[in-house]
Amino acid sequence: MASSFSLYQSTQCFFSNTQFKGFRHGFSWRPTYPFDSRVENKVRPIKASVVVSSFPLFQTPKVEESSSDVLEPADPDFYKIGYVRSVRAYGIDFKEGPDGFGVYASKDVEPLRRARVIMEIPLELMLTISKKLPWMFFPDIVPVGHPIFDIINSTNPETDWDLRLASLLLFSFDCEGNFWQLYGDFLPSSEECCSLLMATKEELLELQDPDLASTITNQQQRALEFWEKNWHSGAPLKIKRLARDPQRFIWAMAIAQSRCINMHMRIGALNQEANMLIPYADMLNHSFEPNCFFHWRFKDRMLEVLINAGQQIKKGDEMTVNYMSRETNDVLMQRYGFSSPVNPWDVIKFSGNTHIHLDSFLSVFNISGLPEEYYHNNRLSNAGDTFVDGAVLAAARTLPTWSDGDVPPIPSVERKAAKELQDECQRMLSAYATTAKQDQKLLEYGNVRMIGLK
Repeated sequence: MASSFSLYQSTQCFFSNTQFKGFRHGFSWRPTYPFDSRVENKVRPIKASVVVSSFPLFQTPKVEESSSDVLEPADPDFYKIGYVRSVRAYGIDFKEGPDGFGVYASKDVEPLRRARVIMEIPLELMLTISKKLPWMFFPDIVPVGHPIFDIINSTNPETDWDLRLASLLLFSFDCEGNFWQLYGDFLPSSEECCSLLMATKEELLELQDPDLASTITNQQQRALEFWEKNWHSGAPLKIKRLARDPQRFIWAMAIAQSRCINMHMRIGALNQEANMLIPYADMLNHSFEPNCFFHWRFKDRMLEVLINAGQQIKKGDEMTVNYMSRETNDVLMQRYGFSSPVNPWDVIKFSGNTHIHLDSFLSVFNISGLPEEYYHNNRLSNAGDTFVDGAVLAAARTLPTWSDGDVPPIPSVERKAAKELQDECQRMLSAYATTAKQDQKLLEYGNVRMIGLK
């Protein structure tokens, strides 16, 4: 093993019951809007609280029920507002559970050599802004001379994409007869949204991640300054009514960040990278092993959602896409408000650069059992030598064995390197205010307390 290892399993402490929506699954997520499936979010130890926070990210876990028992068909009006505007869905159902919406197969799909379309959304229903100059948006819903154009034009197309898309979203809510006036009823409210942009300063401290908390705080301040600059007392009424308070704009920015699809778009001879809010497609949840993908059908100016070629789907399976490839959990947390215990790209960075093989690793950490059933063998541990958690067990499954053809270093040198790694892990954990066991007890106490209150 080199100077990092993959966190392919959950660590012991976590944000429980974080809900996710948009494009994700397998371990699927997005902040729970009425369009999301959910998954429990697990990250490094946090200072848990027995008082239930108003921010959904920090709520204690709920008792789980079988998904088949709690999922219900979406409201017929949800289908209707899209169908009359040429949205088409094939072989799928939109279903709603206690934690939001998701997309599920309504029939078995046998594997084919070609991808199969399950959803079509026309450009006219999207909100899109190109990422580079000369910038433009489709459909062109902003009338000539409207001040929202100047507000959007004052930003940088590449770095301020979320401010621009949030402004366009707020404007669409104010356009008489615009589709988003109807679709907005299915978006999460500020109380339901799990984006970290909606968190208070105190709630961000619960992350016990100063870098992430600082990044979110800077984004909140950036949104506030943008609102104060453009929604001042002298702004026209047609602008003021779009976001009468900064929280309204921050909410729109949270929606833009967590539901945006970035993709290459071709319209006629024009080729542009664009930031896009795409209704219905944003109900797809996230997975690192997705069964679907997006495709732009330029001839008809339409986004397609397709099942992967060769993918077998069973009735009731959730349809998922990959929101971000090769990104670590802190990036997912910042953008979508969730992290994944099975993120193959998440790593812990270490100061050393030693190579450690599986046998030495298992020996140093006193791990026993078969690969899929690894456990910490307390009988082999020295007094006080108790550091083994889910991340260490997961790392063991990723390490090479002697049979892989590598020429191993001298065993004594390798064991010394593994012990140094263990010591560094222990120093990392000591920086947190609570231990894994303490966090678990607090969360269990919170569950009991909630049951008592009911």
